[in-house]
Amino acid sequence: MVIIMQEKIKNAQAPAENSAPKKSKFKTIDVVYIGVFAALIAVCSWIQIPLTIPITLQTMGVCIASALLGLKRGTFSVLIYILLGLIGVPVYAGFSAGPGVLFGSTGGYIVGFIFTALIVGGALKLFGKKTWVYIVSMIVGILVCYAFGTAWFMIVYTKNMGAITLGVALSKCVVPFLIPDLVKIIVATVLCKALDKHVKA
Repeated sequence: MVIIMQEKIKNAQAPAENSAPKKSKFKTIDVVYIGVFAALIAVCSWIQIPLTIPITLQTMGVCIASALLGLKRGTFSVLIYILLGLIGVPVYAGFSAGPGVLFGSTGGYIVGFIFTALIVGGALKLFGKKTWVYIVSMIVGILVCYAFGTAWFMIVYTKNMGAITLGVALSKCVVPFLIPDLVKIIVATVLCKALDKHVKA
């Protein structure tokens, strides 16, 4: 009887022991993905297309991270990117960093990346990884980022420099980036469709 009981206890413990390494490995993979894609967003922020108003690949990096990693991991990668810049690591556009940048007039667009990640990751989770979902979610995500960032810009600008109209704010901070961001969304969609099968869920 004692021997039978001991064997039952052994069998009950075996699955738990076998599953422990898997759980640990999964968490490690998540951390690696989050770190790698936070770095990807930083690299995209550093790349500038030299036009009249320099264009970076920042929004494309955010869209790719949130689309490939999903809602939770994608949002965390954006948060890590923002926090790295806040503590002084030069990950923002133009190798800039610090509270002065994040809480400055254009910092709302950086904070707005969180909304982009939530919208893209959430939409793909709800509706599946179809081409139209990638495109529509990225468009909506970036538009929400624009809205939040422009409101932030107007508040900070008015406080420091004087009143500014919505039209002027949009002409400075949004209009020049509309077509480039649309191109980035198309490129991000193509890349995500090609790379999705290589990223572990």
